[in-house]
Amino acid sequence: MKKHQLKIEEFSPSLFWDVDKTTLDVERHQRFIIERTLTHGTLSDWFLIKKYYGKTAIKAASMQVRYLDKQTSAFCATYFHEPLQNFRCYTFKQSNPSHWDY
Repeated sequence: MKKHQLKIEEFSPSLFWDVDKTTLDVERHQRFIIERTLTHGTLSDWFLIKKYYGKTAIKAASMQVRYLDKQTSAFCATYFHEPLQNFRCYTFKQSNPSHWDY
């Protein structure tokens, strides 16, 4: 099966505002692209990574992310049928409590 060719220009313009888009490689920077899409992306960005990387790669990357907000981590846990406790962001948050829980 031939993979869809993913181009950084297909993502929302605000998603990679702080990096040089010409240096991003969709294979080498897979985890960074998935993490940025999960934390700051739109629904269309989600469909792009889902189509290109697949559910297995997104699951593996999302489980290694150090920070996800509550909604995103709950979505990932539900979507991937994985307990929230198995995500690195959950254990990292538990070991580094903040002053305010907002």
